Amino acid sequence: MIREIAKGLALGAAMLCGPAALAQSPWPEGRTIKIVVPFAAGGATDVIARIMGEKLSRMWTTPAAAASVVIENKGGAGGNIGTEQVARAEPNGDTILIVSVGLATNPYLYKKLSYDPAADFAPVSLVALVPNMLITGNDKPYKTVAELVAWGKANPGKLTYASSGVGTSIHLSGELFKKLSGVDMTHVPYRGSAPAVQDVMAGRVDVMFDNITSSLQQVRGGTLRGVAITTAKRSSFAPELPPVNDVVPGFDVSSWFAFFVPAKTPRAIVDRLARDTKTALEDAGVKEKFAALAAEAVGSTPEELGAFVKVENDRWGKLIRDAGISAE
Repeated sequence: MIREIAKGLALGAAMLCGPAALAQSPWPEGRTIKIVVPFAAGGATDVIARIMGEKLSRMWTTPAAAASVVIENKGGAGGNIGTEQVARAEPNGDTILIVSVGLATNPYLYKKLSYDPAADFAPVSLVALVPNMLITGNDKPYKTVAELVAWGKANPGKLTYASSGVGTSIHLSGELFKKLSGVDMTHVPYRGSAPAVQDVMAGRVDVMFDNITSSLQQVRGGTLRGVAITTAKRSSFAPELPPVNDVVPGFDVSSWFAFFVPAKTPRAIVDRLARDTKTALEDAGVKEKFAALAAEAVGSTPEELGAFVKVENDRWGKLIRDAGISAE
């Protein structure tokens, strides 16, 4: 009888202590962690998030407890809806934001945001860089950047350039090219990259600084002409393309993808997530999947990401203000 009472007391104590013990488990043991993608499924941000989520989920699952990473797509308003959701989430490491250049540009593109990009987030790690590519139709008279610049200056106001939307890295690449080259071009925004590429291919729009993931296969298949790469140096994904920077000094643009968490997330969690992100990005399987997207795996410290975003803020903020660009 005494033995049965003791067993009952022990079981009761375990039940009472269970939630507290779980709450004190080291992050991310036994947790469901959400990566919020502030865009629709299927785009580069979404694909990169899923590659990372799958790898981190395996890394964080132990014999003692399974951890799961789920992807939540929360698109709309140029990424602002999903970004705000993470800004308001509990700062416990269970909600991660994967975001791109919009975190640096949206404060300048929108008159009012419902979140503060600097105060509401803690930087974690720069995940990947993806170059853009200057493309044109096969029927156009310019095959090099030098020829494009010469033609544009000889025919002021006649060049058009497509983008996947106002304020995207594709759009801003065109604006930076205009500023640094002195060539006047008219912006033609589309709802997404695919219809824009189709009109470039058909010759209805002259050029586009498209994401390399979107257009590389068409260029190599001969249905589009690749003119140059937007990074300051040649890309290993398209080494045959010279940098725009060779003709237009100072031109250096990449789409980038990074992890952030809500501000006030414990530093120990931020550091663990940064370390594990870097480890995941060093995995051969992850690198292979990234290479299929023409994405360069990076991995950085929180401080390095913070410095990187500041540079992006300064550069694009000035360009957006000077060009009078607005997403509203």
